[in-house]
Amino acid sequence: MNFDDWQAGAGTCDGKSMASTTGNLLGNNETGEANPNRGSTTMKTHNSFATTTCPNTLAGCLRTSCAARLLPLLLLLLLPAVVQAQDYTYTTNDDNTITITGYIGSGGDVTIPDTINGLPVTGIGDYAFYDCDSLSSVTIPNSVTSIGDDAFAWCTSLTNVIIPDNVTSIGGCAFASCYSLSSVTIPNSVTSIGIYSFDSCRSLTSATIGNSVTSIGGWTFDNCKGLSSVTIGNSVTSIMYSAFAGCTSLSSVTIPHSVTSIGHYAFAYCTGLTNVMIGNSVTSIGIYAFAVCTNLSSITIPNNITSIGSCAFWFCPSLTSVYFQGNAPIFIGQSVFSESRVNETIYYLPGTTGWSTTFGGRPTVPWYLPNPLILNGPSFGVQTNGFGFIISWATNISVVVEACTNFVNPVWQSIQTNTLISGWCYFSDPDWANYPVRFYRLCSP
Repeated sequence: MNFDDWQAGAGTCDGKSMASTTGNLLGNNETGEANPNRGSTTMKTHNSFATTTCPNTLAGCLRTSCAARLLPLLLLLLLPAVVQAQDYTYTTNDDNTITITGYIGSGGDVTIPDTINGLPVTGIGDYAFYDCDSLSSVTIPNSVTSIGDDAFAWCTSLTNVIIPDNVTSIGGCAFASCYSLSSVTIPNSVTSIGIYSFDSCRSLTSATIGNSVTSIGGWTFDNCKGLSSVTIGNSVTSIMYSAFAGCTSLSSVTIPHSVTSIGHYAFAYCTGLTNVMIGNSVTSIGIYAFAVCTNLSSITIPNNITSIGSCAFWFCPSLTSVYFQGNAPIFIGQSVFSESRVNETIYYLPGTTGWSTTFGGRPTVPWYLPNPLILNGPSFGVQTNGFGFIISWATNISVVVEACTNFVNPVWQSIQTNTLISGWCYFSDPDWANYPVRFYRLCSP
């Protein structure tokens, strides 16, 4: 199934509003969020002004024709003054800084000035370079702190952009449909990335997201078909709706331990995806999050995940093994997997809870590891009868728990031998409070 086949409509991407679209191949949006079935290509729009008949107003003293002549003047007085310098239009802000509002140059390789009339350029405004087909590369000065909505959208010849280290925010659709853009590095200074910011950058092959970004917005890299490498910063806590949907060249992704939620459709239609590493802090996976990842053959679900959305792994025909490190999560809706395919086997660690003979309609079997493992779950830590944890490994195998008080120069002492019944046992150390600190390890008898 081609990614383009499911696009049932198209919404404008003007940084101000998104038109809802028709079509719902993957089912209803169960949470009331924006419809994911928007066309993944932003649409060029042009402003149009409708003329109307103006009644006699302004205290009854102005005739219709007079009011029509005054109205543009009144509107102009309410707007910041826009002036021109060289190839740019700009406004002067209240703090004596400059925001560039438009570009009227000839394109090619453009270096945006860091000052205009002696004042620092700090902002690239909304639509400043919108639809500038002749722009091939742009250098943004270090003075700039914000890039507005649609600032470079539809710059279809733009191949290279360097975002300076002082930029803190990138607006919605800022670089949407820059078809020739090949790579992007979002610096550590950036804390906010707007929705659709790099949507449909089809030539984009690599993206690095800095360590100050806390959320990857909805549709950020949607339909970036050439994206094969992405590095997600270690401050990201959420990957939002369809953030990487349709990235068909993406083969591997590592979701850092900072992430707590993977949104609906986040990696849907990533048909080249074969390897996914999910960080240990993730607690929820949204509906259709990995739907139509047709080459994904196995995945490991970390122990903190408590809920998985309906059809999270819908139409993943190569998926045969799903490994769970924690207790059985709840799943929303009818099934996590495709109803028509029963390829998957669910593996769970002995000692975890909530498992039955099936999960989501798929058979479950114990996951026996090559070495014993201390489970990091609700039973780990200080309990009423001492410090304890669950040991998971294999059935009817004995495991020795050793302890020491100095990890740098350890002297390990055996404190308990445990036989794993059904592949696990619970260990408790009632003497842990007698030591300022104590470390544990597992070994064979």
